[in-house]
Amino acid sequence: MKKFSSFFYIHLLFYSCSHPIKNEQSEQSAYLDVNGDTVTINAHVITLNKIQISQVQESNFSKKLTCAGIVKTIPNKFAKVSTPFPGRVIKAFVKLGDKVKEGDPLFAISSSDFFDTQKNYFDAKEEYKKAELNLKRQQDLIKNNVGVQKELEEAETEFATKKTALENAAAALKLFNIQPEQITLGEPLIIRSPIAGEIIDNKIVIGEYLKEDADPIISVAELSKVWIAGKIKEKDIDVLNNLSQVEIYVSAFPDKKIKGKLFYIGKTVDEESRSIDVLIETDNSEEIFKPGMYVTVQFFTHAQKKIVIPSEAILQANDYSYVFVKINDHQFLRNKIIIESRTKDSSVVGNGLQPNQFIITKGAIYLLQPNQ
Repeated sequence: MKKFSSFFYIHLLFYSCSHPIKNEQSEQSAYLDVNGDTVTINAHVITLNKIQISQVQESNFSKKLTCAGIVKTIPNKFAKVSTPFPGRVIKAFVKLGDKVKEGDPLFAISSSDFFDTQKNYFDAKEEYKKAELNLKRQQDLIKNNVGVQKELEEAETEFATKKTALENAAAALKLFNIQPEQITLGEPLIIRSPIAGEIIDNKIVIGEYLKEDADPIISVAELSKVWIAGKIKEKDIDVLNNLSQVEIYVSAFPDKKIKGKLFYIGKTVDEESRSIDVLIETDNSEEIFKPGMYVTVQFFTHAQKKIVIPSEAILQANDYSYVFVKINDHQFLRNKIIIESRTKDSSVVGNGLQPNQFIITKGAIYLLQPNQ
C-alpha cells in the first residue's frame, strides 16, 4: 500500500510539473469573466497590480522616413573633357585639385587635322574679304553710272557664297568650343574648361597621342552643391507631399546633421521595386560629400496632432488590432483600432481612440482568454 501511494504521488507531481500552462489557464479562467468584448477582472489583486493604465492624449507627431542615398554631381556642374581632334599632347596647364574658371586652358595638342580646319577658316576669311571689296567696288561704279549691272549681280552672288563658306568654317570650329576670333594660324589646339570648378580627374600624359574617339582625360566638377539620389517606396509618397525637412547623415560624421532640399520626385514607379526616384540637393561647401558616397537620408513631415500610444499596448486578433479601454476599475472593453504607423516603441492610431480615454498600456496579455 505504501509503495502504491509513493507511485501515485510521483506521478501526480510529474503531471503537475509537465502541464503548467493548463494549471495557469485554469487559474486565469477563475478570475476573468468575458462577456463579448467586455472583460471583468474578479477582484484579482495580483492581476490588477500587473497591468498599467494610462490616459490617451494627443501629441505633436512628425512622421519620419529613412532611405539610403548616393551622392551625385549636378549634371550642368560636371564635365568630362576630351579632344575634338586627334593629336599629340604637348602641354598641360592644370593639375589634379586645381580650381578653374570657364574658358581656362586645360591642355594643348599638336594636331594636323586642327591645322587643316584652321587653314580652311583663314582661307574662307580671306576669300570673304576679297568678295566684300569687289562688291563695294561694283556698287561704287553703279553709283557713279560707270558700272555694269550684270557685274554687280555677279559680285553680289560671289559675296553671298563666300560669306556662307566663312560661316561654315567658323561653325566647324565653334562646334568644338573653339572661338575662331581667338586662334592664330599654326598654333596648337588649346582645350579649355567648359565650366568653372575643380579638376577631380586628370589623365594628361605629355607626349601621348590621342585619337579622336579617345576617352576623356580630364574631369571638371563644381561641387559646392551636390545631389543625393534615393528611392522611396510608393506607399510612402504621402511623406513627400507633407514634407517639413530633409536631413542627411554620413557614416564618417555620425553626429553631423546636414540639411537638404527635395529637388525632384520621379514621375514613374519602378515595377519591380515599387519605388520612386527622388533627388535631394544639399550644400557641400565643407566638401563633406564625395560623388559615389553612400549616405542616409531622413524625411520628416510637418508635425500634426495625433494619438500616439505604446506599441506594447496593442494586441492582434486574426484580422484587426485592438487595445483594452478602461470602463471601471475592474472592467475593460476590447476596442478595435486602426494603426497609421508603427515602430518598436510607439504607434500612431488613426481611428478607434479618443483623447482622455484610459487604456491598458502594459500587461494587456493578462486579460486574454486561455485559448487566445
